[in-house]
Amino acid sequence: MSDLPSSAEFVVVGAGIHGLSTAWHLAKALNARGVTDPDIVVLDKTGTGAGASGIACGVVRNNYYQPAMRELMAHSVRIWEENAQDFSYHDVGYLQISPARMTADVAEIYEQQRAIGYASTFVDGTADTGRYLRNLFPDWRAQNICSVLHEKHGGYANNMASVRGLARKALAAGVRIIDHTTVQDFDIDGGAVTVVRTNLGTVRCGQVVIAVGPWIRDLWRMLDLPETVTIPTPDGGCVERAMWRYWLLQEGTLKVEPGFLTDRNGAMPPVVHVDSDAVLHDEDGALVTDSLWGIYFKPDSHFGGVQGGATPTPVHRPADEVAVDPYGPASPDYVTGEGFTQMWPAALAHCLGRFEGTAHLLSREPSGGLGCFTPDSFPVFDRFHDNVTVIADSNHGYKMIGVGDLVARDLLGTPQPLLAPFRLSRFANGLPHPVSNSPFPWS
Repeated sequence: MSDLPSSAEFVVVGAGIHGLSTAWHLAKALNARGVTDPDIVVLDKTGTGAGASGIACGVVRNNYYQPAMRELMAHSVRIWEENAQDFSYHDVGYLQISPARMTADVAEIYEQQRAIGYASTFVDGTADTGRYLRNLFPDWRAQNICSVLHEKHGGYANNMASVRGLARKALAAGVRIIDHTTVQDFDIDGGAVTVVRTNLGTVRCGQVVIAVGPWIRDLWRMLDLPETVTIPTPDGGCVERAMWRYWLLQEGTLKVEPGFLTDRNGAMPPVVHVDSDAVLHDEDGALVTDSLWGIYFKPDSHFGGVQGGATPTPVHRPADEVAVDPYGPASPDYVTGEGFTQMWPAALAHCLGRFEGTAHLLSREPSGGLGCFTPDSFPVFDRFHDNVTVIADSNHGYKMIGVGDLVARDLLGTPQPLLAPFRLSRFANGLPHPVSNSPFPWS
């Protein structure tokens, strides 16, 4: 921890993936220009990786129905690959396994991945898909599966290991990271933020970057930004939507031995994501769901077994009434419940025979967290008050490590086309990102 400076050219709020990536890329670019003291400070109210980045599943993928997201993720995957060792990244690939109602969406994703040179394989049809998956996993047995998109890039990273790796790179480039520093307000004068007010004192600033994950609601209000957006509708009318809404993220760990989840050859398999409309029962025969469901899973020694999650659930209360703190497993209200405890092991066993009878191995330690979503469930990357850049990731954050690189370039005077589709103005212009048939709000 460092002393709070009285001023800094760049003040970054949030020491998670986005804040640290932005600070590192800024410092690296300034170092390349001969600036040995880049005058960048990162403020975090708790510490490095204490928020959503520190409990993230860590999956890195390009499986997006939205073209703008695919291009952004291809850029991010390159950064993961270039720094694999430093960021504890495992480039095992990614499987999107889908029912008939999603096949057209996934086929479109594949064609657009080809168009941008992102290597993947697409298999269509129940019989061919089954053969492809059984060639990877001999005990594959899921029903109602009609396609698989196998991304050859992507994989996963160990959450805290990668955040610490980013912090080391940022510190080595001259960034100051100050923990236990809560931003309480901003002074806005002449169209710009001039002072960041914290519990430890004030910092005069040149540029401010806000990268605070699920706490964006609070800093958004401090900046006097709009609480609602108005979106035109095809019939010539419009709808008003709250700027923020919360979803409960459902993740957990099955405590099995290392090597339990391997492919046919005993190697580490790709990350597996399954969306299905098959009726799902638990191991006692009780109905879990007859609606569309989705899960993802991967082997991960960092978590001590097989780790993954399921479709998030909406928090049915206004954003203002949601208590973000204490966050994640420490929350008394927003952690995974009995629904996940029944559903996730049942879905694992539905997919692979090796999971049959393992529901009792599900860790009962508190898990999960809150995601803060925009009206179309996709990020807002934009500038406000002349000198404030907001990275509001809408819970896509961890995998999108490349956003920090793009924001740094933008701050240093080179506009970034990959950020343009994520401006707040897309709502007023009637250009929210398209919605897929996935049960996940972020696909």
